[in-house]
Amino acid sequence: MERLFDTDDSAPRRTPVPREDEPLAARMRPRELGDFIGQEHVLGPGSALRTAIESGEPHSMILYGPPGSGKTTLARIAAAHAGAAFEEASAVNAGRAEVKAVIQRAEERRRGSGTASLFFLDEIHRFNKAQQDTLLPAVEEGLVVLIGATTENPYFEVNSALLSRSQIYELVPLTSEQVAELLRRALADPERGVADPPPVPDEAIEFLAARSGGDARAAYNALELASETARRLGEAVTVELAEDAMQKKAVLYDKGGDKHYDYISAWIKATRGSDVDASVYYLAVMLEGGEDPRFIARRMIVLASEDIGNADPRALLVAVAAAQAVEHVGLPEAALNLSQAAAYLALAPKSNASTTALSRARGDVRRDGAADPPPYLQDSHYPGAQQLGRGVGYEYPHNLPDGVSDQSLMPAGMEDRRYYEPTERGFEATLRERLVSLLRKQRKSGN
Repeated sequence: MERLFDTDDSAPRRTPVPREDEPLAARMRPRELGDFIGQEHVLGPGSALRTAIESGEPHSMILYGPPGSGKTTLARIAAAHAGAAFEEASAVNAGRAEVKAVIQRAEERRRGSGTASLFFLDEIHRFNKAQQDTLLPAVEEGLVVLIGATTENPYFEVNSALLSRSQIYELVPLTSEQVAELLRRALADPERGVADPPPVPDEAIEFLAARSGGDARAAYNALELASETARRLGEAVTVELAEDAMQKKAVLYDKGGDKHYDYISAWIKATRGSDVDASVYYLAVMLEGGEDPRFIARRMIVLASEDIGNADPRALLVAVAAAQAVEHVGLPEAALNLSQAAAYLALAPKSNASTTALSRARGDVRRDGAADPPPYLQDSHYPGAQQLGRGVGYEYPHNLPDGVSDQSLMPAGMEDRRYYEPTERGFEATLRERLVSLLRKQRKSGN
């Protein structure tokens, strides 16, 4: 298990000196808050997190954010300010035995010299419930200060008991300007930065910063690789070399985590908002991230009725057809069918009248119970039904001149209830005219 500080209480606390064989991202890791770039929303002057770190009294916390946003760095700076023994592990390869060993060492330190222990657990979301429960007593008693790091929403992945004893801080991707500043620091630092750096023009730095997606680690790695390549070629770092070093940025997407919900939510809202470009973009993110295309198709079918409805009845046909295409064709080709459907749904006229009508009707049923339909609407096909008055007096619309009966079809006492209110958008405008005509006919008949 890697330690940033010696855990032998007789040894002085020290910050490790970066080794030349370490990656640039590790060598350039900030050692003080003054060198830390970004996350001003949680590290601004007077903020709770900054005050806790600078005072040397960090509290248990969970740092939630994307790769390269500074989670590990903050944990190490917090330990350095506290003069605490620093224990570090990754939930990917640590289990209950490793956690128990950390807790045992913390107990020994407290008994021996009273030295505090800070336990940094990377990817805490990968610990199951039993493993997380192992940590709980030590956190409750203050035996260890826990700093968990995760790229997944902790409210989905971390036990509520552990959450209640930790402060949640959400970190955000660095801006391209912030990443560019970090890269320039690496080029200007002869001790920890790029060794014997070749010329790196601003356009190459700006390209790496923009392409990194706010991930400082990815930007450092690309800069280091591009610089090594340029040195071998005896030339400056060009945008072409930077692009080759960066390659394709991995999509941060977990089909079982909050990104799954965030992007389908964004797709639904963009499509509902008739922004076809945003709709197709979020579809592309989901497909690149490995989302199940059947899940996307199911949401398209729901949206077709929930948000478009009778403003364009063909939307439901398009969504169902896309779902069938996914089953018959599969990826990668079915992505074309999903894109076609997304564009159609985004540009279709919108109406939630059907959704609202159902919600109103169900509200009445839940509040008042189910009202009996009029006897003439009830089933009359069983023996003795007519003697009970079932079906007697029913007007068959097809036998009427205009095919419409003015007979009341709502339960008694509910004749004036109105649930469906068509909009004036798309085909629903035609339905609205039809409804107005039907209601006028009913009013004339007194029903």
